[in-house]
Amino acid sequence: MGLELTRARLLEYLSREISDKRVLQAMARVPRELFVLPDCYHSAYEDIPLSIGFGQTISQPFIVALMTQALKLRGDEKVLEVGTGSGYQTAILAELARCVVSVERVPQLAESAKTVLERLGYTNIQIHLAGKTLGWPSEAPYNAILVTAGSPRVPDGLLKQLAFGGRLVVPVGSRWEQELYRITKRKSGNSVDRLGGCRFVPLIGEEAWEE
Repeated sequence: MGLELTRARLLEYLSREISDKRVLQAMARVPRELFVLPDCYHSAYEDIPLSIGFGQTISQPFIVALMTQALKLRGDEKVLEVGTGSGYQTAILAELARCVVSVERVPQLAESAKTVLERLGYTNIQIHLAGKTLGWPSEAPYNAILVTAGSPRVPDGLLKQLAFGGRLVVPVGSRWEQELYRITKRKSGNSVDRLGGCRFVPLIGEEAWEE
């Protein structure tokens, strides 16, 4: 099956599962094939995660769409992404928000993502090499935070970087299986929505897993 056919089939499937039209439009605009390894090119629009090297993966498109929808982006937000990976999720966020600050632990992935994103013409993305502290506190507060790796708990350090009224979407659980949480930060007490099961690589760093 050709790339265009699998792409059309994937977009049709997502349109049945995802209600946010802006998210669906962003998924239609971003060429996922540019963010996968050459030997995975023909699987770019299958609804599966794919290896991007260095023990990391690009998430399946449905999970990308679900997590993005959960952020409830309108277009004027500053978004923090924890885990740039190949840059695909970064591009989706950049289509929907005012600006995206993304951090990545693996230097090679950060560089390759930056190259692809610049080639696609994005000018509202900052990519940084991750430090010991989760996130990127110097640019806080953020209106939305997306974590693309599984954490053993909701990281308090990321909540501190979130503006009141902002949403943090993070997989929480074991190293192998997690549940997707959306935490909305409120002065009267944070609210938590559970969005279903998922599987991500482990989140490494303070308040998360050790290497």
